[in-house]
Amino acid sequence: MALAILVSAPAAAQLGLPPVGPVIGDVLDTTERALDPLRDTVGDVTRGAARLADARASRLSNLVRRNRESMELDADGAPARRGELLLIGANDTDIAKARDAGFAPLSHERLDALEIDVVRLAVPSAMPLAKAQAALRKLRPDATISADTLYFQAGAVVARGTAARAPTAASIDQTVGVIDGAPGATIAVTATRRFAEGASASSDHGSAVASILGWAGVRRIVVADVYGADPAGGNALAIARGLDWLIGRNIRVVSISLVGPSNPVVARAVSAAQRRGVYIIAAVGNDGPAAPPAYPASYPHVIAVTAVDGRNRALIEAGRAAHLDYAAPGADLLARNAAGRWVRVRGTSYAVPFVAARVAAALGSGNIIPTLDREAVDLGRRGVDSVFGRGLLCQSCARRK
Repeated sequence: MALAILVSAPAAAQLGLPPVGPVIGDVLDTTERALDPLRDTVGDVTRGAARLADARASRLSNLVRRNRESMELDADGAPARRGELLLIGANDTDIAKARDAGFAPLSHERLDALEIDVVRLAVPSAMPLAKAQAALRKLRPDATISADTLYFQAGAVVARGTAARAPTAASIDQTVGVIDGAPGATIAVTATRRFAEGASASSDHGSAVASILGWAGVRRIVVADVYGADPAGGNALAIARGLDWLIGRNIRVVSISLVGPSNPVVARAVSAAQRRGVYIIAAVGNDGPAAPPAYPASYPHVIAVTAVDGRNRALIEAGRAAHLDYAAPGADLLARNAAGRWVRVRGTSYAVPFVAARVAAALGSGNIIPTLDREAVDLGRRGVDSVFGRGLLCQSCARRK
């Protein structure tokens, strides 16, 4: 039961639920201490992982149920934008046949920097999304068809913090791009552009990520807002649009503290960006080791990041990816919220900007991974392992509580 309470806070923020308060921060601390003697017990770890997996499935189902007007589950059981499908690289015949079958084109977009064409289709009236996917795939079996699946922020604000000193990290001149929510007006960023539907809105999560980048020494931060005030924000097409914009600005390091399922639009966008020499750093999420592999962290050559607490222990709620590259601070940590106040944060989300900062600093070396490996502090089993990856980065550049 204690473990279930512990994971509710990071998971709630990850799924776009109401923010948690200071009480949760106390629960996290208390539960961590209570679990200390049990951390290495195989039975407890296994049971904890199973509970996290069950909680994840329940939260996703409840989230969609509460947002029926904007979300529904796709054919794979993942939350997605309601009533819309994406057709990737479609020709005129694909579009015409889809239209004849009742799939009305909503937009035809060219992502120039990524060289990707995407057609948004409205599914036939009253047809469930999963059934519509199956029907369109049967109609055009050679076409690439996808739901516009949703990605969730992988971290939480757990309590108010205290004022922090001025940052001491060395200045990093390389611009870093962020795909997340929009930072608040008090967070220093170079530019922000919205790719979500509807009105704009500031994000505590996006503000915290941007403030950590600044704390770690990055002086130029460009943010692609994929959430805004859209209940179904963080969708695959918005992420691809945001990445296309960042690449068009010649940004070579992109921080993505979001997690979701594999999606062909996001996969193609990531692969296209990498061919342009872009380094993408992404979180493994907070749904525990029994959760499905998180994306985009699991795509090939994406730098997958997990998190440790102030005592360099792996977060017990840290998720997993198809591979793991580095760990960085992600708990017992201070960052700024959308109002500019210092708050305590927790989650793999907040480890990502630390690693992104170190990637940006290493760009001039021409040999990114060997440079990072020399910086990394080996934790856990000697060498690369499944808990800490290649080691801990940015150990001394975090602002602790």
